[in-house]
Amino acid sequence: MTDQAVERAGKHDCATLSDAMDRLGIEGVCRGIKPRDHKFRLVGRAFTVRYVPVDVLAPGNVGDFIDDLPAGTVVVLDNRGREDCTVWGDIMTQLASHKGLAGTVIDGACRDVDLCLRLGYPIYSRSYSMKTGKDRVQVDAIGITVEIGGALVRQGDILVGDADGVVVIPNERVEQVLNLADEIATAENAIRQAITEGMSLRDARVKYRYHSLQTRQS
Repeated sequence: MTDQAVERAGKHDCATLSDAMDRLGIEGVCRGIKPRDHKFRLVGRAFTVRYVPVDVLAPGNVGDFIDDLPAGTVVVLDNRGREDCTVWGDIMTQLASHKGLAGTVIDGACRDVDLCLRLGYPIYSRSYSMKTGKDRVQVDAIGITVEIGGALVRQGDILVGDADGVVVIPNERVEQVLNLADEIATAENAIRQAITEGMSLRDARVKYRYHSLQTRQS
């Protein structure tokens, strides 16, 4: 079945969605999380995973959760911003691309960047390096609320990524956010058209209420 909310979200850029969430008082920007290629575009619903340091007394594993994920899923990995070890590499990239996953978002580091670039598989992360996470971190929980760049991500929330970074739209606020994003995009497109036709930027902004587009709703 088509996920109409995901389709609608995918029509907007992250800046427009961020403006809509600002108007609603929602912190949706995953700060510091950037695409490994500025051409990447990502949209889909979140599957969340939280990592913790390895417990030497009761060691866990890095997780084979990817086997069970359907096409279109965004894998969201919370490694608490750690940049000294990775939680995603070439084998996972290859399988995720093969399965048609929408992309991967990591508060932490990935590695084997060359393969995601060659396959065009969208990875957004805090950084990239080469040191493995094996015997350093382990999966603590899946399907729970995680924090990515200061924004909370819950299982099933919608994530959108573009050249600017990643935003998360809370599932319970999707309709509100997308309605406001539609309004903002319509006004900004009208401003662009008006200045192309010779109107001054000042007059176009006044005519299309530019300065109120992101004003916080009471």
